[in-house]
Amino acid sequence: MPGSISSVTKTLRAGNRAVVWGIVAIAAILGLAAALLFVSLPDANAFNARVERIFVENDALTGPGEIRLLEVLAQSGTAFAEVLASYRTIIFILLIFATALLITALILLILFAGLNRRMSEIQRAGIEVQSLRILRGENAVLLNDMAFTLTPAAIETLSVLAEARIDDDILSGAQIEAMISGRPESECDEAAGATRIKRLRDAMGNQLVAELLIRNIARKGYTLSVPADRLRVD
Repeated sequence: MPGSISSVTKTLRAGNRAVVWGIVAIAAILGLAAALLFVSLPDANAFNARVERIFVENDALTGPGEIRLLEVLAQSGTAFAEVLASYRTIIFILLIFATALLITALILLILFAGLNRRMSEIQRAGIEVQSLRILRGENAVLLNDMAFTLTPAAIETLSVLAEARIDDDILSGAQIEAMISGRPESECDEAAGATRIKRLRDAMGNQLVAELLIRNIARKGYTLSVPADRLRVD
């Protein structure tokens, strides 16, 4: 389970990054493509303007053949302008199509973000401890809806931690060993209590309990990461 939790967390982070970078990439590509297309297109009236300039600057072009040539050039310029206008229409349609694709992509990205948030909520709900009940007589623990059967030694260790958490105390390894064995704390070893914690973790699933239940506070000791009002020792 810890491996799957870590995997879900990494997937959520990667998904959020994909949403952000996807929106940025789509907007940048569409904007750049539109700018390049319209900038690269020549002026539709450029050819007609050059033909008109030839008419104006050359008064000697009065022969029938020369006038006919200029008329052909003017007609060619008009045809070029019409073709270029049709190209602009096609480009405009393509941009509308690209915009539709962008909107679709944005909708999908938003849905993806919503699914990520939902997965995050499911993840948090899945690992949150709603209740912890310790049944000493049955050597069992009820964690949310899960039941664990433990050894008597593990039950004693968990009970000591639960009672300390209810009293808002933090126990060192030596204190845990002293409370369970009944010996004075001065005669108990820190490593003995740490061994009991390790066996408790092994009994309930090791890393699962480490993340949900048992906290190891540096230079202070051990405590349960469960609110006191959710604990019950029977």
